[in-house]
Amino acid sequence: MNLFNTKPMNKLRVHLLLSIFLSFNLLNAQESKSSFIGYGGIGFGTVENDNALNYNLNSNSGAILFNYKIGERFGISSGLGLNKLSGNGSNYLGDFNHIRSVIKIPLLVSFDSNIAEKIKIMFFLGPYVQHIAEDEFRYLNERQQDVFEGWNIGGQFNLSFLYEFIDKVSVGLNYTCQSDITKFQTVPTKFFFDEQRLNNLNNIGIIFQIEL
Repeated sequence: MNLFNTKPMNKLRVHLLLSIFLSFNLLNAQESKSSFIGYGGIGFGTVENDNALNYNLNSNSGAILFNYKIGERFGISSGLGLNKLSGNGSNYLGDFNHIRSVIKIPLLVSFDSNIAEKIKIMFFLGPYVQHIAEDEFRYLNERQQDVFEGWNIGGQFNLSFLYEFIDKVSVGLNYTCQSDITKFQTVPTKFFFDEQRLNNLNNIGIIFQIEL
């Protein structure tokens, strides 16, 4: 005679396996909450000075962001960016070629929406902080390095169109517009004192997204 009834145990095992299977399928069916986003491009902006003439700088920039969705359409993005700037201007010391590298840390609100099969539009909006990593003014007979220093803050807006060409990987076009809110100052030991900010920096380039 069998002292133990194994039928309830077998039913429990079947129910447990079904629950695990359904939960796994449900998780796979859910939309990815997080992704890596990278973009880069070229453009130009205007340097606004307090004590010198304004001038334009060419831009070659890029950034890597981690994006986490907190709703069906909205998310939060942050990461690290690098902007290489160069252009010509003049001050009371003469004409110069200005070369600058800036490291940027953005904190952005993201929004995305499908506009067609495998095509979506994305917006990014928010503030950033940035730090001068390299700053050089090249005059006819001399070079001055680390003329401006420190950190400043600003705001940026991105508009992107992406096409999903393989599962969870999308590429497309990106437009970025940013402007500094606060200004960089010259190092106190330099020959002149000035404050400046970069205004209306517009970049156009490519973007990719990898959903996790």
